[in-house]
Amino acid sequence: MSKPTSVQHVAVLFEFPTLNGGEHSMLSVLDALRAEGAFQFTALAPGTGLLADELTKRQIPVREFSVRNEFGEKLPFDVIEQRLSGLLQELRPDILHANSLSMSRLTGQLAGATFPPLKRTGHLRDIIRLNKKTVSDLNRNDGLIAVSKATSDFHVAQGLDPLRCRVIHNGVDTERFQPRNSATLRKKLFPSIPAAHRILLNVGQICLRKGQLDLAKAVVGLLQDHSDVHLAFVGQRHSTKQESVDYEAAIQQQFTRAGCDTHLHMLGYRDDIPELMNAGDLLVHAARQEPFGRTLLEAASSGLPIIATDVGGTTELLRPETDAILVSSGDVASLQAVIRRALLAPELCSSLAASARRRIEANFAIENAADQLAKFWNIEEDRVTDYSVSR
Repeated sequence: MSKPTSVQHVAVLFEFPTLNGGEHSMLSVLDALRAEGAFQFTALAPGTGLLADELTKRQIPVREFSVRNEFGEKLPFDVIEQRLSGLLQELRPDILHANSLSMSRLTGQLAGATFPPLKRTGHLRDIIRLNKKTVSDLNRNDGLIAVSKATSDFHVAQGLDPLRCRVIHNGVDTERFQPRNSATLRKKLFPSIPAAHRILLNVGQICLRKGQLDLAKAVVGLLQDHSDVHLAFVGQRHSTKQESVDYEAAIQQQFTRAGCDTHLHMLGYRDDIPELMNAGDLLVHAARQEPFGRTLLEAASSGLPIIATDVGGTTELLRPETDAILVSSGDVASLQAVIRRALLAPELCSSLAASARRRIEANFAIENAADQLAKFWNIEEDRVTDYSVSR
């Protein structure tokens, strides 16, 4: 990785105290950049929670900042501006980087504020409809990073300045996530599941866009003639909206009504994802919207065979029938059919997993992502979108 002539100070703006794909992706790239000595980082984030714990563990300074009050309600804009301005006046970073679309909008809204001179950049990690005011706010940043070409194209079609946006795919630590002998881990992590049974993993926040209910329906149907299959959900629900509460309950109800509760394992939040990836037989990602799935990166790097929906940036990461089995989103019958196909074709699964691992090593190692981010921050006038990946 090329180094700048001086160490740059980057203040990274986080919105939530939780650890999901966006936070894990940023933490992993910060680790790589800090190892190179080119940057120093300060996190502007909620002062308590899993994210703050991880930042502290990494010895990344955390300055408490939130756009919400203690009740989770959004603060008035003038209060947010005053708090952020005070922190920036004190820290005087070279770069203020927002780790989400929402925070990138905030940094754009504050473009006219009386801050010390700095560069404003941000990550776009969502594929969602935006109004004209939001797009205008995003365009006031100095530069934006889309995590996939699909994400960039979607927002450019809504009016995002294409010269302001670069595609930088997320990367993964290929040492931490690598193929390992699963027998010991499986016995340790899933002691109640017979060794001869098959474990399907789904990793991610429990929410409608991740399609977990589609997967639950597919597996319940599959259990009619494959009684040796188990489904393990790794992740938790963060939203307290009733539709989200009902959605999580509906997943459990699928198994309860079919009388197969013992085949569903709701594991909640876990910090041993690499080990779980090695203990499972198949990663099934049924998302209905996915900019560039971190779970898919980690599974592919771990040598875990993958079934995924062909949405968003997934096909930029995984080539159908070469690295993974891809299926249309929302099609429960097709999802059930491809899971059955995978269970009956272990040699195919092994071939796909080996190919996916090679692809990760060639294109999506964390060092590659870190190098691209360093160049993005260091070259002021370089705004050429670059999303070349080996096909």
